[in-house]
Amino acid sequence: MLLNLHVKNFAIIDEVDITLKDGLNILTGETGAGKSIIIGSINVCLGGKISKDIIRRGADYAMVELLFETGSKAVESRMKELDLPFEDRQILITRKITNGKSISKINGETVTSQSLKEIAALLIDIHGQHEHQSLLYKENYLDIIDRYAKEEVFRLKQKLSKEYLQLTELKNKLSELMIDEDKRLREISYLEYEIKEITEARLKQGEDELLTSEYKKLSNARIIAEGIGQVYDCMGYQSAGSAGEMLGRSVKQLSKLIEYDKDLEGIYNQILDVEALVNDFNRNLSEYQSDLNNQEEDFAAVEERLNLINHLKAKYGNSIADILKVLEEGEIKLEQYYNYEVTLEELNRQIAEQEREVHSLCVRLSEIRKKNAKVLAAEIKNALLDLNFLDVQFAIELTRKDNYTKDGFDDAEYLISVNPGEEMKTLSKVASGGELSRIMLAIKSVFADKDEIDTLIFDEIDTGISGRTAQKVSEKLSEISSSHQIICITHLAQIASMADSHFIIEKQTDGQTTRTGIRQLEEQQSVEEIARILGGAEITKTVLDSAKEMITLAKKNKKR
Repeated sequence: MLLNLHVKNFAIIDEVDITLKDGLNILTGETGAGKSIIIGSINVCLGGKISKDIIRRGADYAMVELLFETGSKAVESRMKELDLPFEDRQILITRKITNGKSISKINGETVTSQSLKEIAALLIDIHGQHEHQSLLYKENYLDIIDRYAKEEVFRLKQKLSKEYLQLTELKNKLSELMIDEDKRLREISYLEYEIKEITEARLKQGEDELLTSEYKKLSNARIIAEGIGQVYDCMGYQSAGSAGEMLGRSVKQLSKLIEYDKDLEGIYNQILDVEALVNDFNRNLSEYQSDLNNQEEDFAAVEERLNLINHLKAKYGNSIADILKVLEEGEIKLEQYYNYEVTLEELNRQIAEQEREVHSLCVRLSEIRKKNAKVLAAEIKNALLDLNFLDVQFAIELTRKDNYTKDGFDDAEYLISVNPGEEMKTLSKVASGGELSRIMLAIKSVFADKDEIDTLIFDEIDTGISGRTAQKVSEKLSEISSSHQIICITHLAQIASMADSHFIIEKQTDGQTTRTGIRQLEEQQSVEEIARILGGAEITKTVLDSAKEMITLAKKNKKR
């Protein structure tokens, strides 16, 4: 569950810190107080997009921190796979935004956006204000069925995706080979020339790097020679005051002085060693200088070889590895063109075999989907009845497409009838905005029993509903909160009265700046807030009594 939310310098939020509870957490407040900003901050922390004005005016950065506690084995396993610390069943997610850039951390370790979203998907499910609109698009329907079937389809879909990719690659190969005779002969001629040119070059991996280094040395031979000559003048024996000449004089002088003081023998031996080192150095330097003077032919050979390699790079790739890959692929393709009819026959055989495998997987996947779709439809219907759809009919219809895809050949349609005597029609043609919200809530409630996700957030799930329907929605939220932590933003008193923990979001201003704050309400404060929702501008004793009665009735109806 989400234990704590800390937001700083985010939009019109200066700093808020909320300790959330288990059960049903309700957030209310005046329109424009910043309720959706709170949910927006959670979305951003979990890897959502960042708008330009996200940082509060006058601040250098914005920061959001979410502290979760979870016993989920799936979370523990993924944290281990990502090599992230995980102790005391707690996960601290932090995102700091500065000048359009952001850094995300999980338990103090910097993570990529992809890793962040993977962990977030296991911890929390956020139902945004317009998420129910996704039910208008049938391309989302199969995903819902597959999510319900879970492990039954997961590995099968992985295998299907792999086999479908192989089928696509085979068909692409066939398409490339399907050419007329004249074009085939032209291709053969071009490939033969290409293969001959690369083969005759006798390329070796890493050769270009060695040649480039050698070319750099040889092209600067004159500069090197002049520098080496200057060094030799300083270290040799030809110039007065050179190291070699001065060492020789020093050795000669010390050899005379030893006759007067035997203690100088140690120093004498040391200078002999130095002289030997300088002699070796000068000999090596002289040999290097001699070799350098005889490398004009080497330079021409290196330059010619480099020109050949660079010419091939310009035609076939940026590296020798790329060129050799072109050679390998060209040889394979040439062999196929030489044996054109045999190659076509073999490719068609492979395609037919691969299509049989893909078809078989699609059939198995479709059977699993049909079985689960029937159960899912029944569970959604029961959930809809709980949400004040008095005589609802709901079904999931699976039909077959004309072609295969990586997700199978199924096409899904959701059918519903919300009035007695009406035939079922597609969901997108029948349901209103308020009905879509309830249908999405019904789907969420069904998945709440199957998912390991601890925390569900509903941002204004009450869109387009009121009265008895609102009461039913509140009871459904309470039911889900018996096994999950629910965080819900609402404008309806019926839902607010069902709260286990009630928070108010308020906008405050000093005439120059505006700030959004949030605080938890005591029981009497919750009564007053629900009265405000019920009564508007003027809150009378009658309205307060009504609010108190709603809370009392809600306590009796709670599913916890």
